[in-house]
Amino acid sequence: MEMGFYFYTACCFLVIFSKASTAIDTLSQSDSLTDGMTLVSGDGSFQLGFFSPGSSKNRYLGIWYNNIPMQTVVWVANRVNPINDSTGLLKIQSNGKILLLVQNTTAVWCANSTARVENPVLQLLDSGNLVVRDGKDSEPENYLWQSFDYPSDTMLPGMKIGIDLRTGLHRRLAAWKNWDDPTPGDLTYGVELEGTPEMVLRKGSEKFYRSGLWNGDGFSGTPNLRSNPIFDYDFVWNENEVYYIYSLKNKSVMSRFVLNQTQSVRQRYTWNPETQTWKLFSIMPSDLCDRSGLCGPNGDCDNNKLPACQCLTGFRPKWLERWNSSDWSDGCIHSKPLNCKSGDGFIRIGKVKTPDTTNSWVNKTMNLKECRAKCLRNCSCMAYTNLYVTRG
Repeated sequence: MEMGFYFYTACCFLVIFSKASTAIDTLSQSDSLTDGMTLVSGDGSFQLGFFSPGSSKNRYLGIWYNNIPMQTVVWVANRVNPINDSTGLLKIQSNGKILLLVQNTTAVWCANSTARVENPVLQLLDSGNLVVRDGKDSEPENYLWQSFDYPSDTMLPGMKIGIDLRTGLHRRLAAWKNWDDPTPGDLTYGVELEGTPEMVLRKGSEKFYRSGLWNGDGFSGTPNLRSNPIFDYDFVWNENEVYYIYSLKNKSVMSRFVLNQTQSVRQRYTWNPETQTWKLFSIMPSDLCDRSGLCGPNGDCDNNKLPACQCLTGFRPKWLERWNSSDWSDGCIHSKPLNCKSGDGFIRIGKVKTPDTTNSWVNKTMNLKECRAKCLRNCSCMAYTNLYVTRG
């Protein structure tokens, strides 16, 4: 009896151990993923599978955090084509094309790779990125397709939000329509190139929040964010691409930022292991003055003043009655006609977000003195500034 007891315990251990070790992160051409099955990234951080959001009964293929009890979805494949039963099936073809099928016949979502290889595989990486690659090549620059190029409502560390100027690929976040429906809402976030590149949150066609210009050390609209303890970030702008990216200072910390359609905001969260909840770390827009264009042209917004909108020195409200009724959208005009060729000059304004960059112009080789001189020669030029404060 004693030997039998120990033998049975050992067998149980081996069975449990074997079952735990069957988690895979890769799908080959001979495999398929059905509803109820999942891929788990190598380090166990993320999981790919079918899920139903909120109270919905629709099924979606998505990626979520694997090692926390609260299911938090970070990417959805078939956002606009839900599956209404449990017959969803995911597979990768010999040409590298990813297919999401219903009843193994009707495609509700697909993704084509940019090149052809002999042995394409689909792999869920530790970063939460789902990639198609050559089975013998794991170099990131050689990925044939990746979910990070087609984000949903969430930005993860290592993901680029921006534009590849060589291919025209535009990586942009779009909020879920609501908690039960991942269909893209009208709240979007991405890089806009008109004028000088900056990050813009839009609600429909309306600019709702702007980051302000990147000055080499941070965005002018969030000057204190650089010293945060959670993440480092960068804004890359060259002849090939323009994008925003962030990385975690401590790899054990989970942090993401997500668009919230209901509140029309961009929120950053960090996971609190003690309370087992997501803790709000920051929110944009954070206050009234973060609203894009609130005070109109030549207006300055200050939450510590009443009213919050004031005209800049030398300007007056364009429409006084509207201004006095707290409609500041038309902004301010010069108190007297501008005479830029005979003595009118500039007043320095500090600690403000750079204005809308739509009608701005940039020269990366010109110094500040030369920039001032050029602005003075052009009567339509209203202001000038350094592009990068890190270069003096």
